[in-house]
Amino acid sequence: MTGAPRWIAGVDGCPAGWIAVMAPENNCSRPQVRIVPALADLMTAEPRLEVLAVDMPMGLPEVTRPGGRGPETAVRPLLGARQSSVFSIPSRRAVYALEYRQACAEALETSEPPRKVSKQAFHLFPKIRELDALLLAGEEARLFEVHPEVAFWRLNGEVAMRLPKKIKGRVNPDGLTERMDVLRRFGLPGDFLAQPVPRGAAADDFLDACVNLVIAGRILRGEAVPFPAVPDRDARGLRMAIWA
Repeated sequence: MTGAPRWIAGVDGCPAGWIAVMAPENNCSRPQVRIVPALADLMTAEPRLEVLAVDMPMGLPEVTRPGGRGPETAVRPLLGARQSSVFSIPSRRAVYALEYRQACAEALETSEPPRKVSKQAFHLFPKIRELDALLLAGEEARLFEVHPEVAFWRLNGEVAMRLPKKIKGRVNPDGLTERMDVLRRFGLPGDFLAQPVPRGAAADDFLDACVNLVIAGRILRGEAVPFPAVPDRDARGLRMAIWA
């Protein structure tokens, strides 16, 4: 007699909060999509999620150095033209600053050479703090950092995607089609991928959550590997690695 299948999720931030694509292990042909305002809502979801592969940094540096954390340094060379999608994570002090000017001041004091933070990065800080709080509360066993472009590189025979997902801030339909083709090869139904994007998320958020789901399955089965191969820990003891 076999037990109930374990569930996994690929998760990405979106304007409404977080988008999660969930499925039973080893069966991406039965996915579900859900948008929640708080990541903690997924930690208590039913059925219980055994692995959540999240496109958001886990483990924050005390000082930012050229190239960023070990994970960023490890994956950029894999991505060719797509490596600009990997940005260096500012220091913990900068991430926890609540105002942009304060974040820039903290970043200047905790980076070598001194560097401010971008507005784009600053707008991610609330989600990074939300995730950081869960990790510090003891949820690291279920939460794994992933990066969608690294995930597509892995699933595409370790070849980076040829086309960008966005051009000048707008979704690139050809880039999305290229990624849908990869996802179909790994069992996600074409009609699921082509459905209208749930309200509160963008088309690229949805596809990122989908590829993160496939990596969540690899993590659960012990097939995924971390970048770097030997993950560092931050000053709070949190693992710093991108999995694929």
